[in-house]
Amino acid sequence: MTEVNGIKIGGGNPLVLIAGPCVVESSDVVFATATKIKEITGKLGMPYIFKSSFKKANRTSVGSFTGPGDEKALKILSSIKSTLGLSVLTDIHSPEDAEMVGNAADILQIPAFLCRQTDLLPAAGKTGKVVNIKKGQFLAPEDMEHAAAKVASTGNKRILLTERGTTFGYHNLVVDMRSLVIMRKTGYPVVMDATHSVQLPSKGNESGGQPEFIKPLARAAVAVGIDALFLEVHPDPKNSKSDAASQFPLDQLEEFLTGIKKLEEAARGLV
Repeated sequence: MTEVNGIKIGGGNPLVLIAGPCVVESSDVVFATATKIKEITGKLGMPYIFKSSFKKANRTSVGSFTGPGDEKALKILSSIKSTLGLSVLTDIHSPEDAEMVGNAADILQIPAFLCRQTDLLPAAGKTGKVVNIKKGQFLAPEDMEHAAAKVASTGNKRILLTERGTTFGYHNLVVDMRSLVIMRKTGYPVVMDATHSVQLPSKGNESGGQPEFIKPLARAAVAVGIDALFLEVHPDPKNSKSDAASQFPLDQLEEFLTGIKKLEEAARGLV
């Protein structure tokens, strides 16, 4: 079990939602999304952690939007914490990011492409923050034990492990639900990223996606057993500045989470 600002993740505690726009686009988009999700999750009694990348360092095209600038993005994330009282998750991409971002975020996320970086993982661990490690598209689930050990070597065992699909040929990902069970054997809470899992990486000048599979993948993961559900959510996915083809529409979220809540309660009764 891992705890962040009173939210308990794992250990039989209620399913936690980690959600928000892919990247910090503007203060207006971020606050509108966070405010609405907070309202929905409050109504459903679902613990909520806000997610948005302060910077996207792995875009397909050199001309793709990466963020409004580090200082501005981190200031917006800090405002989400102070104004809305939400815990915040964001990505880091280098050891230098760890301390800087740690001042604005409660959870530091290691992107899937960087999940083996021996300099990055301990740097994140040394901040004392919760560290969410996304499983690389190229990695077997049992190998995440080694990634977690790099963070834990600092004495920080506040670790989450996230499934986000495995490369299956070119431009396609597949989710093996066995990975959720395998990663849970490490003793760390397990998260399902149902939005990145439907990406079609590097289709032309940007990543594509199959958003029609977000709901079934999320439902399947909840039925198998997860501790948190990760969704990239946007008020207008088609016009978002990052991952337009795989973000979940904000106006569909309440109905979807209502069903997820019922499924979670049913799954708890399974042996």
